[in-house]
Amino acid sequence: MNNIIQKLKQQADFIDLPQNHLANLLQDPDRFSKYSLKMPGFFYDFSRQRIDESTLELLFHLARDKKVVDCFKAMVGGEKINLSENRAALHTATRDFSGKSIHVDGNDVMPQIRKVREHIKLFSERMHAQKLVGTTGKTLKDVVVVGIGGSYLGTECVADALLANTKSNINLYFLTNVDPSDFGRVIGHIDPEKTLWIIISKSYTTRETLANENLVRGFLKQNGMDPSLHLATVTSMGSPGDNPDNPVLACFHMFDFVGGRFSVSSAVGGVPLSLYLGFDVFERFLQGANTMDQHAANSPVSENIPLIAALSTFWNKDFLGYPAMGIIPYATPLRRLPAHIQQLHMESNGKSVNIHGEPLDKPAGTIIIGEPGTNAQHSFFQMAHQGPAFPIEFIGVIQNPYAHLDASYEGVTNHQELWANLVSQSKSLAEGKANTDKTRFFEGNRPSSTIILNNLSPESVGMLISYYEAKTVFEAFLWDINPFDQFGVQLGKTIAKTVREKMLARNRGQADMPDPDPIVKAYLDMLGEF
Repeated sequence: MNNIIQKLKQQADFIDLPQNHLANLLQDPDRFSKYSLKMPGFFYDFSRQRIDESTLELLFHLARDKKVVDCFKAMVGGEKINLSENRAALHTATRDFSGKSIHVDGNDVMPQIRKVREHIKLFSERMHAQKLVGTTGKTLKDVVVVGIGGSYLGTECVADALLANTKSNINLYFLTNVDPSDFGRVIGHIDPEKTLWIIISKSYTTRETLANENLVRGFLKQNGMDPSLHLATVTSMGSPGDNPDNPVLACFHMFDFVGGRFSVSSAVGGVPLSLYLGFDVFERFLQGANTMDQHAANSPVSENIPLIAALSTFWNKDFLGYPAMGIIPYATPLRRLPAHIQQLHMESNGKSVNIHGEPLDKPAGTIIIGEPGTNAQHSFFQMAHQGPAFPIEFIGVIQNPYAHLDASYEGVTNHQELWANLVSQSKSLAEGKANTDKTRFFEGNRPSSTIILNNLSPESVGMLISYYEAKTVFEAFLWDINPFDQFGVQLGKTIAKTVREKMLARNRGQADMPDPDPIVKAYLDMLGEF
């Protein structure tokens, strides 16, 4: 293993030589065909990555030595690969339609997963049939998701991506931030008599979510609404949110073996997306995700799209020294994809120790930034072209879901204009442009990959989400880290608890608790002045 790493370091020095500038590598007429892969509905082009055949073979060798595909199969099969928490990681099981059993601790988890799916289906059908009514007898038509992090990011991303597929008149909103301004924004859009609030928390102990639930319950009571007719929960079986003594309209179960940032294909995404889009659309999304799951688990290293993408990230970060990467979808419906992948990758792989608790030579993970194109070009692409370099993953969609609204401007349609920018950005980043005026000189040699989807059907969006989940997991296997825990999230929460206790004491008129940190005290004093 160390021998391969050493060879990759030597290869990185070789790739850095001027003759291996991307502009030169791209002179190979077969480069595009050699460095691209496709499966039905999904095309991946990595021809503009700073690699050659020797680099690729070394990376393939590393992947085989680390048995990353075998590890992925073990994950899909229910093995407890989340070692630090002694758990399986079975987000893939939530979109498994094979009929096969998957066992954890000797128990087949699939009957319960299918039971939850059926519960979602029946509940969404009732709402679409206008059989769900609130306190005053009015049909529920506004849905508000109350949750934070993985409890909403994936769902919001998919809801936006599949908006053109909705045939219902149900409105979907998200209450995510504990800031009361967020609550004020949401209630400005809804009709309290017609609103269903979905509280999403696996443990039902997330303070921001519980604080917002408290706001919601108070708001409902102030408006004469019975919370039990306007609230649903998505939570673990037996949690405080699954309590018969505190009735709600419906409770949907989630599982320990599905982490929040991997949970969009579980009840976390299934309930709101089925209400918003219809269960049939959500099921098609699941089938698309399963298609990519099967590809990732069963394709050999040299043909495995998410694995090759993960190898590119590993190569760029650890050997070429790029600490960040951009995700730029040239499709407005995918505008929330970068935020979802930001959490998926950075919360999973932002680690400093390996699975054995030993320090890594350098921290794992990549900083993710992103915006839709062409907006990003007018936002931060000055840096992409002439500042510190960072690899970019472009995403294009051939068939625009709003093609009926397209028009021609100076002989080119809006969608063609979008496509022209997609094509030109990756080309110009790679090749650069010489100029004696140094302010207009572009060095190029800036790597990128491009994903092309045929359309934004539920199946295509499912494949895209699953691609990024598999890519994240493969990256973790390459770094020898656990992508399924997130202890780094806890430190700030722990300190917040002590600060909160000081606030509580002040609110009760008690004497200030001694605080050795004068900066914390200054901020508490600041808040007390208003």
